[in-house]
Amino acid sequence: MDTLRRSLSRWKRYHIKVHLADEDLMMPLTVKPRDTVMDLRAHLVREGVTSWKKTFYYNSRQLEEHETLKEANIQNGSVLLLVSNK
Repeated sequence: MDTLRRSLSRWKRYHIKVHLADEDLMMPLTVKPRDTVMDLRAHLVREGVTSWKKTFYYNSRQLEEHETLKEANIQNGSVLLLVSNK
C-alpha cells in the first residue's frame, strides 16, 4: 500500500496562487509537492514574470531556494507572497 501511495504522490498536483506584491496581482500556478522554490521561479518566468530579485514568503516565513513545497507545508489552495528585495 505504501508503494502505491508513493507512486500516486508523483502525480499529485497543487493549485496555489502567488501574490505578486509589486504588481498587486494573484498568479495561479499548478505545481507538484516535490517542486522547489527555484521550480516556482521557473514557472513564473514561463508566465512572463521576472522573480529573480524577489523573495517568496509563506505564513510570514521566508522560503529557501532548495526547499520543496512539501517541506514548507504548502498545500493545495495555499497563497505565497513574492516581494522585491530592497
